[in-house]
Amino acid sequence: EEPDFDEESSVLGMFDEKSSMEDEILEDELEEDDLLLQNVTQRVLDATQLYLGEIGYSPLLTAEEEVYFARRALCGDQQSRRRMIESNLRLVVKIARRYGNRGLALLDLIEEGNLGLIRAVEKFDPERGFRFSTYATWWIRQTIERAIMNQTRTIRLPIHIVKELNVYLRTARELAHKLDHEPSAEEIAEQLDRPVDDVSRMLRLNERITSVDSPLGGDSEKALLDILSDDSENGPEDTTQNDDMKHSIVKWLFELNAKQREVLARRF
Repeated sequence: EEPDFDEESSVLGMFDEKSSMEDEILEDELEEDDLLLQNVTQRVLDATQLYLGEIGYSPLLTAEEEVYFARRALCGDQQSRRRMIESNLRLVVKIARRYGNRGLALLDLIEEGNLGLIRAVEKFDPERGFRFSTYATWWIRQTIERAIMNQTRTIRLPIHIVKELNVYLRTARELAHKLDHEPSAEEIAEQLDRPVDDVSRMLRLNERITSVDSPLGGDSEKALLDILSDDSENGPEDTTQNDDMKHSIVKWLFELNAKQREVLARRF
């Protein structure tokens, strides 16, 4: 019996209406996600701007003031110590901005840099004759770089290994710009006058670990895990081959007499 045209149209209309409703729900969810992302981003920006605004009220110290407050800080004067720190917070921000796009947010970089600034205040000797900013810059950079090294790697490497690796990577970038191609381990070793085996070993430490949950990229919504084969499960070819083998064995067994079949059954 042929389906009624009106009934078929009604069913198709129901499917179209359902599909339209699902599209509207999906659009609403996407709009909510975009709004949530904007709010999170805005809160981060607001926090950054608020912090930058607060530290902008702290005046810089003159050379004479640095010596005065540094001496008192070394004697345990907490107010002088606080004044040295607050007057150089903008220096931390200036240095932290140079380390953008290294895996840590600006506020995290600033926080790490502030730890270096505090350490610099504790170690600074005003009798040496140089400005505090020159001395503090080294401590700020060290703490920021150490944080980046520790927090952006899945497997942490010793700091001295990371520093040596950075020498090789920096040389590799310079050679790539000069030679117009990615340099080999031999070229890097020749440039640094190091053994090739040492360079190759260090460069292998720079290999990144990829999460199986990471997206494949492009327009694909699949993750790496979705395309990895499971070695514990038989594939279609193995299953077909096993089935064919079973049928062949059964067919061959029935060509034997009952006693022969029993012997084989007991044996295997």
